[in-house]
Amino acid sequence: MPTCPAPVRRLDADDVAELTTTAAELLALHGSATSPALLADLPVTCARLGVPLRHRLRPVDTPDGLFVLRGLEIDDSGLGPTPGHWSTVGDAGALWDVVLLLVSTLMGTPIAWDGQQDGRFVHNIVPSPGHESEQTGASSSVLLTPHTEDAFHPGRAHLLLLCCMRNHDAIATTAAGVRLADLSDADVEQLKRPVAPILPDDAYEQARQFGGRPAPVPTLFETPEGLTMRYDPAYTPLEETDEAWREAYGRLGEELARVSVAVSLEPGDILVIDNDLVVHGRVPFQARYDGTDRWLKRASVRVGQRPTRPAAENDEHGYGQAALTAWAA
Repeated sequence: MPTCPAPVRRLDADDVAELTTTAAELLALHGSATSPALLADLPVTCARLGVPLRHRLRPVDTPDGLFVLRGLEIDDSGLGPTPGHWSTVGDAGALWDVVLLLVSTLMGTPIAWDGQQDGRFVHNIVPSPGHESEQTGASSSVLLTPHTEDAFHPGRAHLLLLCCMRNHDAIATTAAGVRLADLSDADVEQLKRPVAPILPDDAYEQARQFGGRPAPVPTLFETPEGLTMRYDPAYTPLEETDEAWREAYGRLGEELARVSVAVSLEPGDILVIDNDLVVHGRVPFQARYDGTDRWLKRASVRVGQRPTRPAAENDEHGYGQAALTAWAA
Protein backbone atom coordinates (compact mmCIF):
# COMPACT_ATOMS: atom_id res chain seq x y z
CA MET A 1 0.00 0.00 0.00
CA PRO A 2 1.59 3.30 -1.02
CA THR A 3 1.87 6.12 1.48
CA CYS A 4 0.88 9.10 -0.59
CA PRO A 5 -0.95 12.38 -0.26
CA ALA A 6 -4.67 12.64 -0.78
CA PRO A 7 -6.02 15.58 -2.80
CA VAL A 8 -5.57 18.73 -0.72
CA ARG A 9 -7.68 21.86 -0.33
CA ARG A 10 -5.71 24.59 1.38
CA LEU A 11 -7.16 27.24 3.64
CA ASP A 12 -5.38 30.59 3.47
CA ALA A 13 -4.69 32.80 6.49
CA ASP A 14 -7.97 34.71 6.08
CA ASP A 15 -9.95 31.46 5.93
CA VAL A 16 -8.27 30.13 9.06
CA ALA A 17 -8.83 33.38 10.98
CA GLU A 18 -12.51 33.52 9.98
CA LEU A 19 -13.15 29.90 10.90
CA THR A 20 -11.31 29.85 14.23
CA THR A 21 -12.58 33.28 15.34
CA THR A 22 -16.16 32.25 14.60
CA ALA A 23 -15.66 28.99 16.51
CA ALA A 24 -14.19 30.85 19.49
CA GLU A 25 -17.12 33.29 19.54
CA LEU A 26 -19.66 30.46 19.47
CA LEU A 27 -17.85 28.62 22.25
CA ALA A 28 -17.65 31.76 24.41
CA LEU A 29 -21.34 32.52 23.85
CA HIS A 30 -22.63 29.04 24.67
CA GLY A 31 -19.98 27.80 27.10
CA SER A 32 -19.73 24.26 25.71
CA ALA A 33 -19.22 22.56 22.36
CA THR A 34 -22.04 20.16 23.29
CA SER A 35 -24.60 22.90 24.01
CA PRO A 36 -27.91 22.36 22.16
CA ALA A 37 -28.10 26.13 21.67
CA LEU A 38 -24.69 26.12 19.97
CA LEU A 39 -25.80 23.31 17.68
CA ALA A 40 -28.97 25.24 16.80
CA ASP A 41 -26.89 28.34 15.98
CA LEU A 42 -24.69 26.54 13.45
CA PRO A 43 -26.79 27.04 10.26
CA VAL A 44 -27.28 30.78 10.79
CA THR A 45 -23.65 31.26 11.76
CA CYS A 46 -22.41 29.38 8.70
CA ALA A 47 -24.63 31.46 6.41
CA ARG A 48 -22.69 34.55 7.54
CA LEU A 49 -19.30 33.12 6.62
CA GLY A 50 -17.59 34.50 3.52
CA VAL A 51 -18.20 33.05 0.08
CA PRO A 52 -14.54 31.99 -0.50
CA LEU A 53 -14.50 29.99 2.75
CA ARG A 54 -17.88 28.41 2.07
CA HIS A 55 -16.69 27.39 -1.39
CA ARG A 56 -13.55 25.74 -0.06
CA LEU A 57 -15.63 23.88 2.52
CA ARG A 58 -18.02 22.33 -0.02
CA PRO A 59 -18.47 18.52 0.10
CA VAL A 60 -16.28 16.05 -1.78
CA ASP A 61 -16.82 16.63 -5.49
CA THR A 62 -14.21 14.49 -7.31
CA PRO A 63 -14.02 10.78 -8.17
CA ASP A 64 -11.29 10.35 -5.53
CA GLY A 65 -14.02 10.52 -2.94
CA LEU A 66 -11.82 12.27 -0.37
CA PHE A 67 -9.58 15.25 0.30
CA VAL A 68 -7.49 16.73 3.10
CA LEU A 69 -8.42 20.20 4.31
CA ARG A 70 -5.11 21.78 5.31
CA GLY A 71 -4.08 25.08 6.85
CA LEU A 72 -5.40 24.90 10.41
CA GLU A 73 -2.72 24.74 13.09
CA ILE A 74 -3.02 23.04 16.47
CA ASP A 75 -0.65 23.81 19.34
CA ASP A 76 0.31 20.43 20.75
CA SER A 77 1.51 21.88 24.05
CA GLY A 78 -1.87 23.48 24.69
CA LEU A 79 -3.91 20.34 24.12
CA GLY A 80 -3.05 18.46 27.25
CA PRO A 81 -2.37 14.71 27.22
CA THR A 82 -4.16 12.34 24.87
CA PRO A 83 -7.00 10.84 26.94
CA GLY A 84 -7.08 7.12 27.60
CA HIS A 85 -10.77 6.89 26.72
CA TRP A 86 -13.30 9.10 24.93
CA SER A 87 -15.34 9.49 28.12
CA THR A 88 -12.49 11.29 29.91
CA VAL A 89 -11.88 13.94 27.24
CA GLY A 90 -14.07 16.57 28.91
CA ASP A 91 -13.56 19.98 27.29
CA ALA A 92 -10.10 19.19 25.89
CA GLY A 93 -9.88 20.54 22.35
CA ALA A 94 -13.37 22.07 22.59
CA LEU A 95 -12.48 24.86 20.14
CA TRP A 96 -11.67 22.21 17.55
CA ASP A 97 -14.99 20.48 18.22
CA VAL A 98 -16.69 23.72 17.17
CA VAL A 99 -14.40 24.18 14.16
CA LEU A 100 -15.30 20.66 13.04
CA LEU A 101 -19.00 21.36 13.56
CA LEU A 102 -18.77 24.51 11.42
CA VAL A 103 -17.00 22.61 8.64
CA SER A 104 -19.59 19.83 8.90
CA THR A 105 -22.50 22.28 8.69
CA LEU A 106 -21.11 23.90 5.56
CA MET A 107 -21.10 20.44 3.95
CA GLY A 108 -24.47 19.19 5.22
CA THR A 109 -26.12 18.30 8.53
CA PRO A 110 -24.06 16.89 11.43
CA ILE A 111 -25.49 13.68 12.91
CA ALA A 112 -24.87 11.68 16.07
CA TRP A 113 -26.06 8.38 17.53
CA ASP A 114 -27.94 7.83 20.76
CA GLY A 115 -25.90 4.68 21.41
CA GLN A 116 -22.38 5.99 20.77
CA GLN A 117 -20.23 8.35 22.85
CA ASP A 118 -23.27 9.63 24.76
CA GLY A 119 -24.89 11.07 21.64
CA ARG A 120 -22.11 13.59 21.01
CA PHE A 121 -21.81 15.15 17.58
CA VAL A 122 -18.00 15.14 17.72
CA HIS A 123 -16.35 11.87 18.74
CA ASN A 124 -12.86 11.52 20.16
CA ILE A 125 -10.87 8.66 18.65
CA VAL A 126 -8.08 7.52 20.95
CA PRO A 127 -6.48 4.14 21.69
CA SER A 128 -7.95 2.70 24.87
CA PRO A 129 -6.56 -0.01 27.19
CA GLY A 130 -8.43 -3.28 26.82
CA HIS A 131 -9.65 -2.47 23.29
CA GLU A 132 -6.38 -3.01 21.40
CA SER A 133 -7.61 -5.85 19.16
CA GLU A 134 -11.18 -4.72 18.46
CA GLN A 135 -12.46 -3.53 15.10
CA THR A 136 -13.31 -0.06 16.45
CA GLY A 137 -11.61 3.32 16.61
CA ALA A 138 -10.37 2.53 20.14
CA SER A 139 -8.13 -0.27 18.85
CA SER A 140 -4.42 -0.02 18.10
CA SER A 141 -2.50 -3.30 17.73
CA VAL A 142 -4.54 -4.66 14.79
CA LEU A 143 -5.26 -3.42 11.29
CA LEU A 144 -8.56 -1.59 11.37
CA THR A 145 -10.18 -3.30 8.39
CA PRO A 146 -11.32 -0.92 5.63
CA HIS A 147 -15.03 -0.28 6.08
CA THR A 148 -17.95 2.04 5.46
CA GLU A 149 -18.60 4.09 8.58
CA ASP A 150 -21.66 2.77 10.47
CA ALA A 151 -22.38 0.43 7.56
CA PHE A 152 -25.02 -1.44 9.58
CA HIS A 153 -27.39 1.54 9.59
CA PRO A 154 -29.52 3.02 6.77
CA GLY A 155 -29.09 6.49 8.27
CA ARG A 156 -25.29 6.39 8.18
CA ALA A 157 -23.34 9.49 7.21
CA HIS A 158 -22.72 10.53 3.62
CA LEU A 159 -19.48 12.23 4.69
CA LEU A 160 -16.99 11.36 7.41
CA LEU A 161 -14.62 14.03 8.78
CA LEU A 162 -11.48 13.13 10.73
CA CYS A 163 -9.63 16.02 12.36
CA CYS A 164 -6.09 15.24 13.53
CA MET A 165 -5.27 16.61 16.97
CA ARG A 166 -2.05 14.66 17.53
CA ASN A 167 -0.13 12.11 15.47
CA HIS A 168 3.50 12.05 16.61
CA ASP A 169 4.07 8.62 15.05
CA ALA A 170 2.64 9.47 11.60
CA ILE A 171 0.10 6.64 11.91
CA ALA A 172 -1.72 6.33 8.61
CA THR A 173 -5.42 6.29 7.86
CA THR A 174 -6.12 4.00 4.91
CA ALA A 175 -8.65 4.77 2.18
CA ALA A 176 -9.85 2.98 -0.95
CA GLY A 177 -12.46 4.14 -3.47
CA VAL A 178 -14.86 1.77 -5.20
CA ARG A 179 -14.79 3.81 -8.43
CA LEU A 180 -11.06 3.18 -8.71
CA ALA A 181 -11.52 -0.58 -8.39
CA ASP A 182 -11.42 -2.79 -11.49
CA LEU A 183 -14.45 -5.07 -11.11
CA SER A 184 -16.03 -7.34 -13.70
CA ASP A 185 -19.66 -6.83 -14.67
CA ALA A 186 -20.41 -10.27 -13.26
CA ASP A 187 -18.93 -9.39 -9.86
CA VAL A 188 -20.85 -6.11 -9.76
CA GLU A 189 -24.10 -7.94 -10.49
CA GLN A 190 -23.38 -10.45 -7.74
CA LEU A 191 -22.66 -7.74 -5.19
CA LYS A 192 -25.81 -5.79 -6.06
CA ARG A 193 -27.75 -8.74 -4.66
CA PRO A 194 -28.87 -8.32 -0.99
CA VAL A 195 -27.30 -11.52 0.31
CA ALA A 196 -25.73 -10.80 3.72
CA PRO A 197 -26.52 -8.39 6.55
CA ILE A 198 -24.01 -6.02 8.12
CA LEU A 199 -24.08 -6.29 11.90
CA PRO A 200 -23.44 -3.43 14.36
CA ASP A 201 -19.82 -3.07 15.40
CA ASP A 202 -18.50 -3.39 18.94
CA ALA A 203 -18.92 0.34 19.61
CA TYR A 204 -22.73 -0.12 19.59
CA GLU A 205 -23.45 -2.32 22.59
CA GLN A 206 -27.22 -1.70 22.60
CA ALA A 207 -27.55 -2.30 18.86
CA ARG A 208 -25.70 -5.62 19.15
CA GLN A 209 -28.38 -6.79 21.59
CA PHE A 210 -31.26 -5.82 19.28
CA GLY A 211 -33.74 -8.66 18.83
CA GLY A 212 -34.86 -7.94 15.27
CA ARG A 213 -33.84 -10.17 12.37
CA PRO A 214 -30.81 -8.78 10.49
CA ALA A 215 -31.76 -7.80 6.94
CA PRO A 216 -29.46 -8.68 4.03
CA VAL A 217 -28.22 -5.60 2.16
CA PRO A 218 -26.48 -5.05 -1.20
CA THR A 219 -22.76 -4.30 -1.13
CA LEU A 220 -22.81 -2.26 -4.35
CA PHE A 221 -25.43 0.09 -5.74
CA GLU A 222 -25.54 1.77 -9.13
CA THR A 223 -26.26 5.51 -9.40
CA PRO A 224 -26.23 7.91 -12.38
CA GLU A 225 -22.73 9.01 -11.26
CA GLY A 226 -21.34 5.50 -10.79
CA LEU A 227 -21.05 2.78 -8.17
CA THR A 228 -21.54 3.34 -4.45
CA MET A 229 -20.62 0.90 -1.71
CA ARG A 230 -21.73 -0.37 1.70
CA TYR A 231 -18.95 -2.57 3.05
CA ASP A 232 -17.76 -3.88 6.40
CA PRO A 233 -16.25 -7.37 6.14
CA ALA A 234 -15.41 -7.56 9.85
CA TYR A 235 -19.13 -7.47 10.68
CA THR A 236 -20.54 -9.35 7.68
CA PRO A 237 -21.38 -13.05 8.32
CA LEU A 238 -19.74 -14.38 5.16
CA GLU A 239 -20.17 -18.00 6.22
CA GLU A 240 -23.92 -17.68 5.59
CA THR A 241 -23.55 -16.61 1.95
CA ASP A 242 -23.46 -18.56 -1.32
CA GLU A 243 -20.16 -19.33 -3.01
CA ALA A 244 -20.60 -17.11 -6.09
CA TRP A 245 -21.41 -14.06 -3.99
CA ARG A 246 -18.62 -14.81 -1.53
CA GLU A 247 -16.05 -15.09 -4.31
CA ALA A 248 -17.17 -11.76 -5.79
CA TYR A 249 -16.96 -10.18 -2.33
CA GLY A 250 -13.42 -11.51 -1.98
CA ARG A 251 -12.41 -10.01 -5.32
CA LEU A 252 -13.86 -6.66 -4.24
CA GLY A 253 -11.68 -6.82 -1.12
CA GLU A 254 -8.62 -7.57 -3.23
CA GLU A 255 -9.32 -4.62 -5.51
CA LEU A 256 -9.88 -2.26 -2.60
CA ALA A 257 -6.54 -3.38 -1.18
CA ARG A 258 -4.88 -2.77 -4.55
CA VAL A 259 -6.12 0.82 -4.86
CA SER A 260 -5.80 1.66 -1.16
CA VAL A 261 -3.64 4.57 -0.09
CA ALA A 262 -2.30 5.50 3.34
CA VAL A 263 -2.67 9.10 4.48
CA SER A 264 -0.67 10.28 7.50
CA LEU A 265 -2.55 13.25 8.88
CA GLU A 266 -0.76 16.16 10.51
CA PRO A 267 -2.21 18.16 13.43
CA GLY A 268 -4.90 20.49 12.08
CA ASP A 269 -5.57 18.37 8.97
CA ILE A 270 -9.17 17.37 8.36
CA LEU A 271 -9.63 14.30 6.17
CA VAL A 272 -13.02 14.43 4.42
CA ILE A 273 -14.26 11.06 3.11
CA ASP A 274 -17.29 10.32 0.96
CA ASN A 275 -18.74 7.42 2.94
CA ASP A 276 -20.61 6.06 -0.11
CA LEU A 277 -17.52 5.86 -2.32
CA VAL A 278 -14.57 5.26 -0.02
CA VAL A 279 -13.86 2.77 2.76
CA HIS A 280 -11.36 3.74 5.42
CA GLY A 281 -9.27 2.00 8.05
CA ARG A 282 -6.03 2.42 9.98
CA VAL A 283 -2.66 0.69 10.12
CA PRO A 284 -1.68 -1.08 13.37
CA PHE A 285 0.42 0.74 15.94
CA GLN A 286 1.73 0.27 19.46
CA ALA A 287 -0.14 2.48 21.91
CA ARG A 288 1.94 3.88 24.77
CA TYR A 289 -0.87 5.28 26.95
CA ASP A 290 1.51 8.01 28.10
CA GLY A 291 -0.49 11.02 26.88
CA THR A 292 1.27 11.27 23.50
CA ASP A 293 -0.74 8.75 21.45
CA ARG A 294 -2.64 9.52 18.25
CA TRP A 295 -5.82 11.54 18.80
CA LEU A 296 -8.47 12.32 16.19
CA LYS A 297 -11.84 14.03 16.37
CA ARG A 298 -14.60 12.61 14.16
CA ALA A 299 -17.80 14.09 12.78
CA SER A 300 -20.49 12.51 10.61
CA VAL A 301 -22.50 14.47 8.05
CA ARG A 302 -25.59 13.82 5.97
CA VAL A 303 -26.01 15.57 2.63
CA GLY A 304 -29.62 16.20 1.60
CA GLN A 305 -31.24 14.71 -1.52
CA ARG A 306 -28.32 12.45 -2.40
CA PRO A 307 -29.32 9.58 -4.76
CA THR A 308 -26.58 7.22 -3.57
CA ARG A 309 -28.55 4.52 -1.75
CA PRO A 310 -31.22 1.94 -2.56
CA ALA A 311 -34.79 2.85 -1.70
CA ALA A 312 -35.09 -0.45 0.22
CA GLU A 313 -32.91 1.05 2.97
CA ASN A 314 -35.95 3.04 4.09
CA ASP A 315 -37.48 -0.19 5.42
CA GLU A 316 -34.51 -1.24 7.58
CA HIS A 317 -34.81 -1.23 11.37
CA GLY A 318 -31.27 0.01 12.00
CA TYR A 319 -30.95 -2.35 14.98
CA GLY A 320 -32.96 0.09 17.08
CA GLN A 321 -30.38 2.87 16.80
CA ALA A 322 -31.69 6.42 16.36
CA ALA A 323 -29.66 8.92 14.40
CA LEU A 324 -29.75 12.40 15.95
CA THR A 325 -29.49 15.63 13.96
CA ALA A 326 -27.73 18.74 15.24
CA TRP A 327 -30.82 20.95 14.89
CA ALA A 328 -34.53 20.63 14.18
CA ALA A 329 -35.46 20.77 10.49
